[in-house]
Amino acid sequence: MSQMYSDPNQPAVPGGEGALVPGSYWVPPPPPPPPPTRGEPHLGRWIIISFLIAAIAAGGTGIGVGWGLARALRPQAAVQSPLTIASPNTAPSNGSLDMNAIAAKVDPAIVDINTVLGTGSAAGTGMIVTANGEVLTNNHVVDGSTTINVTIAGRSGTYTAHVVGVAPAADVAVIQIEGVSGLPTVTLAASSTLQVGDHVVALGNALGLGGKPNATTGTITNLDQAITASQGNGQSEQLTGLVESDAPISPGDSGGPLVNSAGQVVGMITAGDVQGFRSQTSTVNYAIPSDTARSFVDKINADQASADIIYGQVGFVGVEVSVSDASSGALVTKVVPSSPADSAGITPGSVI
Repeated sequence: MSQMYSDPNQPAVPGGEGALVPGSYWVPPPPPPPPPTRGEPHLGRWIIISFLIAAIAAGGTGIGVGWGLARALRPQAAVQSPLTIASPNTAPSNGSLDMNAIAAKVDPAIVDINTVLGTGSAAGTGMIVTANGEVLTNNHVVDGSTTINVTIAGRSGTYTAHVVGVAPAADVAVIQIEGVSGLPTVTLAASSTLQVGDHVVALGNALGLGGKPNATTGTITNLDQAITASQGNGQSEQLTGLVESDAPISPGDSGGPLVNSAGQVVGMITAGDVQGFRSQTSTVNYAIPSDTARSFVDKINADQASADIIYGQVGFVGVEVSVSDASSGALVTKVVPSSPADSAGITPGSVI
């Protein structure tokens, strides 16, 4: 999970991460790695969240072509077996947890995710769910990414990964690490048995620093919660059925596991409460229940045609266009420096 205020070292972006309002809620990838050396602004994607008070129509009614992010065609995926689910095996509650012992069980199957977003970058967390390198994470961690690199515990260097499929409305994504096998995996347990007061541990790539996953403890404080998330650009998403806990989380933890006292994953960290300007920790966090996340992973692995699932990696063109100012195509109004479009000689005023 991650915090919703911008990196103190980054300039505020009007209407973006620097414009967050204390007391609101968020859903982010973390303060990303240092911005590109070209001096271009980093494209952070902090998401402010507020409680869903009533049924609200989905935000973002218009279709913006924006920066030319397009979902690429992909070859037919191999159908994989549904993920196994373990019976919850929580240790007797005595008011405390052995956080280090629990983390030791889960850490080997947690990965750091670093993405390139057009000309910017961001970071988050993922959980290995198959030995051949399938990773469960948040859609907002990889949304719009053109390059995904993954760091695996116990292995040197980084690995390239690509998007297998995403369920944007549920904030769930499955990515595939390329060229790996024999990886440790997390153990998923049924979230349907969770109760308020259950002890949990939250783990993730806090602050995007990498290294050993950060671990914090807390308890389940609410179930079946609903929130509305907004990126501050007029777009919003509603997430329902969430698990709320008070285990502290920080930017970069998004996509990380919320585990029970037996080290079994019962949720995926997805959002947190902003308590103050440039706050770096939230003690109110929201997780997608493991049952929900697993159901979407199984759908994606079955390669099902579905209105709520999008398959494949995006491609970055690097143009902003208008479809209303040109009768014969899309009028290019802006070109991102050093982007594929710029390299191809496309200029403002070109018609695509």
